[in-house]
Amino acid sequence: MTVDNAGKRQTRLSGKRVLVTQANDFMGPATVEHFRREGADVVADDQILTEPAAAQVIVADVGTIDVLVVNLASENLYGKTVDQLDDTAFETTFEVMVYPLHRLVRAVAPQMQARKGGKIIVYGSAVPLKPMARLAAYSAARGAQISYVKSVGVELARDNIQCNLIAQNWVENPAYYPEDMQKNPKFQANLAREVPLGRLARPEEDTALAVFLASDESDFFVGQAIPFSGGWAS
Repeated sequence: MTVDNAGKRQTRLSGKRVLVTQANDFMGPATVEHFRREGADVVADDQILTEPAAAQVIVADVGTIDVLVVNLASENLYGKTVDQLDDTAFETTFEVMVYPLHRLVRAVAPQMQARKGGKIIVYGSAVPLKPMARLAAYSAARGAQISYVKSVGVELARDNIQCNLIAQNWVENPAYYPEDMQKNPKFQANLAREVPLGRLARPEEDTALAVFLASDESDFFVGQAIPFSGGWAS
């Protein structure tokens, strides 16, 4: 937010219609709040988008979408070794986080191409950038998101559509870092050891990056997977 010479409140996303998916989970609540504070007209959809037709239906129902925020979350299956990871668990991560990404982009791209402009922002993970053991399914799905955004980003750029991904880790949210975990001394010690900044990011720090990517200030960012992890990954 800025203030003009007349003292009037100026918001960075005024006039932009934004669709946020899985809005009750992961980064959804913080994103909806921050984007609305910046003047966006936010449609918050709370569905888990595993049904093949769900993405197309949502986009059709919403109509004009200037900014698509792809917020998809699944249990991370941490602690499962390769021999413990059955087909169902592995496939589920892709059904929840990869296939819906493509279906959403496929559904919204034509209208953005017709207008010669639009923003697509994906909340992803930094885990594929710094491999972790016993996280194969989650890392594979999040890695697929990164590869997808890089390819689609350069494809859609010719129509003035900027598609980028926030590769995050160590961000405070109830899906991955519930309050009881944060209070655990072992977790606190691990946090201090692993993250150069020695703390979790606040949700509003993460959503501030998403606001930037949704604004006109980010028009030269294309197909980027931007690390957001306090120095844990680069």
